[in-house]
Amino acid sequence: MGSDVFEIGLFQPDAEHSDSATVMIPRIRSVPWMRLQNPHGRNIYIRPKGEHDLSMVDDLKRDSVGRMFASGFRPAAVVETSPGNYQAWLRHSKVLPKEVSTAAARKLAEEFGGDKGAADWRHFGRLAGFTDRKSKHQQSNGLFPFVRLLADGGTVYPNADRFIEEIEAKLERNETVRQRVRTASNPRRSSGRTRTIEHFRRNPLYAGDGTRIDLAYAIYALSHGASQDQVEWAIRSRDLSHKR
Repeated sequence: MGSDVFEIGLFQPDAEHSDSATVMIPRIRSVPWMRLQNPHGRNIYIRPKGEHDLSMVDDLKRDSVGRMFASGFRPAAVVETSPGNYQAWLRHSKVLPKEVSTAAARKLAEEFGGDKGAADWRHFGRLAGFTDRKSKHQQSNGLFPFVRLLADGGTVYPNADRFIEEIEAKLERNETVRQRVRTASNPRRSSGRTRTIEHFRRNPLYAGDGTRIDLAYAIYALSHGASQDQVEWAIRSRDLSHKR
């Protein structure tokens, strides 16, 4: 799947209502340790660590996976989580910021009939080679089905660049609309009379405490329509030379 580091999650459904048991354990462990935990009821999950270039689409049917292959969204990996149920990992052409990654995952889930509730930038997918411990999948012989890797091409899907450009353009349009709504709801935000960070730095109320000044300014500026980038640049103008 092309990532350098992955996180492993161990989930125990039976511990969901127990105060003494941990439901999900995100950590790095050895394969033998995971093999030991899996028969004792823990499901084994995986996700890339940090921001990444993958999207996972959960709860797909076979025909949905077929549509992915046929429509330019060939997955980097396809995992059969239980009989007739699939997860697909799609590899983008670049690492995506969290907001873009979540929007891409949601759009893919919407397009191919996946689980929208599992569509975000860092959702866990099942790790192939272990069993699905959901009680509804337990077989008559007491065993559970293995999670199987069905496709592992690992390549960027053909429509990646066009798809991400559309996602980024939509997010930009949405942000423009939000800015206009905020300005219209409070004319002071566009009047040019809002306070600068220097006003807060001169205010004796904060006694020169840079951290308090930065926080007070950030809350004020954001509530008056400043963008996150504008607030960041204002805070970065603080002289920290005395801290080396």
